[in-house]
Amino acid sequence: MENKDKKEGLGSNFIKSFIEEDLKEKRFDRVHTRFPPEPNGYLHIGHAKAITISYETAKEFGGVYNLRFDDTNPVKEDTEYEEAIKRDIKWLGYDWEDRLYYASDYFDRLYEFAVLLIKKGYAYVCDLSQDQVKDYRGSLTEPGKESPFRNRSVEENLDLFERMKNGEFEEGSRVLRAKIDMSSPNINMRDPVMYRILKKSHHRTENKWVIYPSYDFTHGQSDSIEGITHSLCDISFENHRPLYEWFLEKLDIFRSRQIEFARLNLTYTITSKRFLKQLVDQKIVSGWDDPRMPTIIGLRRRGYPAEAIIEFMKSVGVSKKENVINIENFEYFIRENLKKSCPRIMAVLDPVKLTVKNYPDGMSEIIEMETYPDKENPGFRKVLFEKDLFVERSDYQDNDDPSFYRLAPGKYVKLRKSYIVKCLSAVKNPDGSLAEIICEYVPESKHLTELDGKKIKGIIHWVSQSDSTECTVRLYDRLFKVENPLDSKGLDFSELINCDSFKEIKKCRIEKCAESFKPEDRVQFERTGYFCLDMKDSVKNGLIFNRTLTLK
Repeated sequence: MENKDKKEGLGSNFIKSFIEEDLKEKRFDRVHTRFPPEPNGYLHIGHAKAITISYETAKEFGGVYNLRFDDTNPVKEDTEYEEAIKRDIKWLGYDWEDRLYYASDYFDRLYEFAVLLIKKGYAYVCDLSQDQVKDYRGSLTEPGKESPFRNRSVEENLDLFERMKNGEFEEGSRVLRAKIDMSSPNINMRDPVMYRILKKSHHRTENKWVIYPSYDFTHGQSDSIEGITHSLCDISFENHRPLYEWFLEKLDIFRSRQIEFARLNLTYTITSKRFLKQLVDQKIVSGWDDPRMPTIIGLRRRGYPAEAIIEFMKSVGVSKKENVINIENFEYFIRENLKKSCPRIMAVLDPVKLTVKNYPDGMSEIIEMETYPDKENPGFRKVLFEKDLFVERSDYQDNDDPSFYRLAPGKYVKLRKSYIVKCLSAVKNPDGSLAEIICEYVPESKHLTELDGKKIKGIIHWVSQSDSTECTVRLYDRLFKVENPLDSKGLDFSELINCDSFKEIKKCRIEKCAESFKPEDRVQFERTGYFCLDMKDSVKNGLIFNRTLTLK
């Protein structure tokens, strides 16, 4: 495992070094960062790293942090995604306070910037089709070709661009492009599109606009408008930086400093909104909040604590080099958090009746059990012991096996925190399946772990029939059966999916105190794993527990 020690900050890293240099040289006199998601999907675990870096960096330098929605594409964006993003960031524990912004708020300014670039001779209206623009751009080994419309006069470009804004032209018939360098080794600099015609209603500006700025034209100028000093981006934006800087230089406006860092890559995980949306659209998962998804809401619903996610992000650190982190490293932080914070309870997932034959009829007694055994003050809960119990079906087998320390005819086991019992026999259903286990208990053995000088090796959990309640348990595992799903070329999702990643078990039995649990409450089921009361379905369908992780 990599660094598992709890960190208050991000530690020393190259981003902080750059910022310290900027402050020392008085390039900036403050630190102002932002997180700029596009509202076209839900946030995932990779975004959590970006949020953590931007927020924690600003905090360490006494600076501030913005949330801005770069909402430039009315076709793919929705208020549902905006609300989900705000909710997820708040849940992670980060607060933008009163600094919530939208790129769409800057549409008028961006239009003015575009007009200014036309007047300076740095932008032109191009009539090439989308496919032609792509063909003219060339390739990584061949330079592009200049558009036949590249040398239009400033007056003609201003006229055409205004008419584009007024809706006189059809979608796809014209675009506004920056005039940079069609032979640049950086394809992003080969006269990129600044504006396109889209006669679509925007979820915030409605029908005010029929032209929309590209993401690349919007991003840097939005940072400038907000006075962002340090634009912290993942490494995929590195080749876009020269373009952002070109726009800011030609417009002669405030220039942020962009610094790129490596993205978060985990084994058995996809962190691409496009592919995650495909999982949702193809109904491979039940939605963005499916507990197998690496989305923030999916992790939350599965029971991952926000604090553990942030601690993991801090442990990963900040680097330039891309690498893939073993998902077990992430799960380590989740388990460590749950181990310290979760109450324990007994739940029987595949219950079979166990009758303590010699326990007096009508008698019952209270057993006190530690709820937080790993804490200095463990706390206690009261559990009812009686003649009729439930145990796990898998804790019984017919044939004696020296390596099997649980229930078999003639064997002794310890019922967790209560009595030692001897298995006498089993009752079978007509189909041969197990119907009931008959045992007898050893009086005075409540506090014993050995009998006749022999240690009782088998300790099993149980619940009483009258002091337990029914619940449903959903067992989740990794969604993909290969370590690097996106590297599995030639295979579609159906061939990569772990078909055993979800199993629902009904009519489980759990201690009755679980009826007081609230959605999202986390708990450790003795001997089974960590679980969370489902935040969505438990409200209307009774007690439904999602498995967060196994004990190991």
